[in-house]
Amino acid sequence: MISPDNILRAAQQSDAKFRKLIGKLKKADKRVLDEKVHGVHRELFAKYNCLECANCCKNLGPRLTNHDISRLAGYLKLKDADFTQKYLRIDEDNDYVFQSMPCPFLSTGNYCAVYNHRPKACREYPHTDRSRFYQILDLSLLNTAVCPVVYEIFDSLNENEK
Repeated sequence: MISPDNILRAAQQSDAKFRKLIGKLKKADKRVLDEKVHGVHRELFAKYNCLECANCCKNLGPRLTNHDISRLAGYLKLKDADFTQKYLRIDEDNDYVFQSMPCPFLSTGNYCAVYNHRPKACREYPHTDRSRFYQILDLSLLNTAVCPVVYEIFDSLNENEK
């Protein structure tokens, strides 16, 4: 497995071959693609400890829904408006995101201080176990530069296409 420290460089070096792969995958049987990706996802996450990396928490600002805001505010015993003012900003897509990165709830040992109440985007990241994976191929390509597991999934798919 590629190390979190080397992931950006590896993704940059693999960008062209992964873009070519995406072109092929967009033409492939969608159910077969889901089966392949989900299988590799399960295999890799059975071996990989996200606490050794936390690149997603350090580099990606998740979109927070109103439900996410209410859940987090309630857990922290804040009013929604106070939580929003203290932790969030509106980004260029008009979505609520954290004011700064790394995530304000990333704590010692890469643990999440609000784990059971974290935003939906965090709970579902890196989205490689979702149905209709073909719909997020371009997003997942971007995630190869952040998440070693996503990089390894693309690398495995690329090897299988040869």
